[in-house]
Amino acid sequence: MPAAGSGSRLGCNEPKAFVRVNGRTLLARSLETIISSGVASAIVVAAPEDFLLQAKEEIAEAATRMNCEISITAVAGGSNRNSSVQTALKLKQDAEYVLVHDAARCLTPPDVFTRVVAALQSGAEAVVPVLPMIDTVRRVVPHGAVGAEPSAGAGTGAEGASDGIVGSIHGVSGAEITADRPENPDSAVAGGSGERAVVRGDLDRAELRRVQTPQGFRTEVLRRAHHEFAADGAGLADGTVATENACPTDGAGSTPWADRLGRALPTDDAGLVERLGVHVVAVDGDEEALKITYPLDLVLAEQLARMRDRAEVHGADALDSAKEPR
Repeated sequence: MPAAGSGSRLGCNEPKAFVRVNGRTLLARSLETIISSGVASAIVVAAPEDFLLQAKEEIAEAATRMNCEISITAVAGGSNRNSSVQTALKLKQDAEYVLVHDAARCLTPPDVFTRVVAALQSGAEAVVPVLPMIDTVRRVVPHGAVGAEPSAGAGTGAEGASDGIVGSIHGVSGAEITADRPENPDSAVAGGSGERAVVRGDLDRAELRRVQTPQGFRTEVLRRAHHEFAADGAGLADGTVATENACPTDGAGSTPWADRLGRALPTDDAGLVERLGVHVVAVDGDEEALKITYPLDLVLAEQLARMRDRAEVHGADALDSAKEPR
């Protein structure tokens, strides 16, 4: 469980995993969900180094609350998701399967975990839960690149802006709409400082999916994917992702991983595994498995957590009645 994120986009003064949702931290709620799913034989939490003691306290409380007897370990996470996952993988060398689940998706229903594991046990080497794309999706390019043909894979977004799409988007064309770029560096609008961006084309929404966690893998496959990512130069020795300009080259002026990815780097573990040629199998995700990234996400999660907690006390009818349209 990567749980070392700073939570800066959430606007909190503590790491995201320790933010509370209706009285319990994201970390505690994630642990409770994993434990209740019954799929895990062990859990490794990659927490911020300065918060390891607090992580261990959260683990102990969750284990007591859930009457859990499986091994739950806290390790110091790295500077990013890749390095945190790599560190956690080293602790469980003998596991046949591994699930990678973001602590930020603390309200993921247990049956999503069971669907992922069932697919692995049926022979899949990599599995992700997905949801249909609801919004119209377009690709944004810098205004200066309007005349250029869209390149393969250019539609892969950053993890902070989306949950990622397994696969690349090729040959997008169509109408162009210009938009001024806001000063907000986390804006979804592309382009340099003060530069206008261009929105190009329609993507076939029927072919796109929103990807969630837990993502499941044969352990050997995920370990190999991380090893090759680091060996090819896109991932540095400590798991840090090199920027496009900083990536080592193959001597001919091109970066091996950038070439394979259409100049886009993977944003999740499934993206790493897919580049090995491994088929990534999709199972149904769940709308309640929202990723808590921005303040609005926290508001939604708070309401959902209250409904769930009320249902724990008063029974399932409380949750059902809360969901009825008013």
